[in-house]
Formats: sequence, C-alpha cells, structure tokens
Amino acid sequence: MERINNFINGEWLEPVGGTYLDVFEPATGKVYCEAASSGKEDVDLAVQAAKIAFPEWAETSKESRSEILHAIADGIEAELDQLAEYESRDNGKPIWLAHSVDIPRAMTNFRVFADAVMEFKGDTFSSEEFGENTIHLNPLGVVGCISPWNLPLYLFSWKIAPAIVTGNCVIGKPSELTPYTANELGRICKQAGLPDGVLNIIHGEGKFAGAAITEHPDIKAISFTGGTETGKAISKTAAPSFKKLSLELGGKNPNIIFADCDFEKMMETTLRSSFSNQGQICLCGSRILIEKPLFNSFKDEFIQRTKQLEVGDPKRDDSQLSAVVSEAHFNKIMKYIGLAKKEGGTILAGGTPAEINGRCENGWFIQPTIIEGLGVDCRTNQEEIFGPVVSLIPFESEAEAIGMANATDYGLSASIWTDDSEKAQRVAGKIDAGVIWLNCWMVRDLRTPFGGMKQSGLGREGGVEALRFFTEAKNVCIK
Repeated sequence: MERINNFINGEWLEPVGGTYLDVFEPATGKVYCEAASSGKEDVDLAVQAAKIAFPEWAETSKESRSEILHAIADGIEAELDQLAEYESRDNGKPIWLAHSVDIPRAMTNFRVFADAVMEFKGDTFSSEEFGENTIHLNPLGVVGCISPWNLPLYLFSWKIAPAIVTGNCVIGKPSELTPYTANELGRICKQAGLPDGVLNIIHGEGKFAGAAITEHPDIKAISFTGGTETGKAISKTAAPSFKKLSLELGGKNPNIIFADCDFEKMMETTLRSSFSNQGQICLCGSRILIEKPLFNSFKDEFIQRTKQLEVGDPKRDDSQLSAVVSEAHFNKIMKYIGLAKKEGGTILAGGTPAEINGRCENGWFIQPTIIEGLGVDCRTNQEEIFGPVVSLIPFESEAEAIGMANATDYGLSASIWTDDSEKAQRVAGKIDAGVIWLNCWMVRDLRTPFGGMKQSGLGREGGVEALRFFTEAKNVCIK
C-alpha cells in the first residue's frame, strides 16, 4: 500500500516514530493509502530545515519569489485532471467539483499572491518636524499553516502562498483525513524551483503534529482554519508566546430571504449555498430565514428541487452530491438529524443515509436534508453541523430577521436576498458577519479581506491582509 511521508528540506522522510495512519476513500469506506503519523520530533526536523533556509529565502527578491509562485501555479494547472481525481478520492466530493473549483482555486491562490506581492510595500511619511519615516515589511521567519479537510488543496495553498511569497519558511500540516494533494504540492513546488526547506509538510493528527507546531518556540505565527474548539485550544497555547494568530473558524450562516427577491435567482443560488460540497463549506447557509409571505412557496419549491438532487459516486458527472469526508463525520451529521427530531423539528426532505450501489455501497453518503419547525435557540440552529442539513425559519419583519441572523455565537458570513437595494444595505450593516453577499453567494474577489466575527475567527485572510499577517512592520526614521 502506498505511503505518504513527510516533505522536509525537499525530501520525503519517514516519520521518526515509524507509524502511519490509514487514509480512507469516503466514497467506498475503504483504506487506500497510509500517511505519516508525526509528532514533535518530526516538527523539530522541519523547523531546523526551515531555519536554515530562511536567511537566503528572506533575501531573495520579491520578483524571484513571484516567478516561483507562478511556476507552482503552472505546475498545478498542468496536472489539473490528476489532482482533481486525487482530491475527490481523499475528500469524497465529485470529481467535476474538484476539477472546476478546488484545483483551479489552488492555482489562482498562487497567481494572486504572486502578483499582489509586487505592489506590497510599506509607506513613507515625510515632514520637517518628524523627518522621513519608512515602514519596512519584513518576513517573520518560520510560520505554521494548518488547513482543514473540506477544501484540502484550495485552503492549504490559500495559506502557503502568501507566507512564502513574503519571504517566510513554512511548516504546513494538512488534515490527516485528506493528505494526498498536499503531498503532491510538495513535489510540484520542488519541480517549480522552490528552494529546499522553504516549504515543509508534516502529516499527522492535530493532537500530536498540530500541537507540536503550535507549541514550537521557533514558529512565529500560526494560520489555522478549522473548528472553533480547536481554535480556542490553539489560542491558549500560542497567546503566552505572543505568536501571531490567524484563526478562520466555524460558521452557522444565515441566508435571509425577503419576499421581494428575484425568486428564481434566489432559489437556484440557495440550493447551491445549502448543499455544495455536501454542505461542508464554512460559508454554506445552514439557517434559511424566509419572510412569511414567501415561506410556503419557497418551501414547496425548495423541497422539490432538493429531492431532485442526485447523490452518487463522485466519479459520475451527474452526481451533484457525493460522500461526506469520514465515518465519524457521517455519524456526527446523522446524530444532529436525530437531535433535530428530538427538539421538535420536522424532516421535510432527506434525513437518511443515501444508499449507493456498486463500488460505493459502503461509502458515507447522506441525503440532502431540510428541517422545519425549530426555534432559533435550539442546538440544531446554534451548533455547526457542517453537512447537507439546513433549517427553514419564517420571519415577519426586517428587525426580526436581523435578530434571528445574529442569534448565534458565530459570525462568518450571510446572504441577503431582496430587490430593494436600500434595505439590502441597511440589513447588511446590522448583521454580525465578516462576509456578506447581497443577492449572490460565494462571489470572491481574492484581494478582499476574509474572516469572521465572534467565535468565527480572529484576524483576516486574503489580499493585503494576508501579506501583512506574514510580515512584521519596522519603522525607520531619519531626521
């Protein structure tokens, strides 16, 4: 069986402890390879390599770094088909989705930051009184980038690209559930001419490999995307060391639908925002708030369209949904569906595993699920399920919709649907969320800041915000 080893100093090394983790294909429920089960000793080796590589990489011109990032993007583009198959096998998503979204976005991440760094520089302020003050933006040194399993290469590259283009060396850890494309990224980076030690990839569980990264005294910053509870644990570890932290955490996002919306555009988009990637996107709208005059017509049409969604083998082009990432996650989602029933909810569609014949008969598939009749304060509407599960909640007034939307500990994103532009802007201004879409969803200009409020995170990613996170400002004054 194939083994995925750690990528340290440009070489693939077996874990120091010699142990490996099974990696499952969600669509079949079968082990298809093994990944290194790493710990502190492996992280120490990676940090040592990164520290050696850092001085030269930090002095490398941003023009040269930019060229290497474009070469990495070229390498991803050249292997688009194969990488999409790997991503689907690892994560369970349809191949067509990985091919059209995940892998192209990973490629774009490298290109965007390769271009952005060329315009990235500190300001200069001059006056007779204070002289000339020049702000230098210097790389931090060795940084940690920990990414989740839902968009494996997409989010791994979202962190790595700004980190290395600003002159840092990276210790990256992908999710142990989806390690394969991260491993391939190491190979592509080496082929693109990235110097050894600039990117090091450590595989393993969060409680061992991830903890060793966040605790390491020579790692100056942590960029993490994942669950809120893990984010809290990272904060407790990193804060006493004064590491820089960027935490993109959970969401319980509202989709606010007013009766005066463009019904067809709203319906088509709401179907996507509810169930894309099996609902395993932090930006999915899991709480659908509908103005009462529209509620019944929305409900009938939404149920009909949801029941028509094809759940099937990710290799099939007509599969709109496929497997969720793991057996444990499958059980978690089904447990929440059971909880919704206990809390008084009515299942309008789905609510059961999806039975797939053939090679996927033992895979982890769930029918897209719609729930009605739950209050805003119940656990189903408060806790992140992160699966193909949404609840429908009616509202009567603009003020009530805003109150419902804000009635969670999360504040990542929201969608607002109305043809009244003044109302759209007014409501958007009162919603506690870092990203708000008006009459659209998942429209992402990568130059804009991305992140959440409340327990949805700390700091911002994207564009200049990411480049600033991975640098330290130093003011030099001449009088």
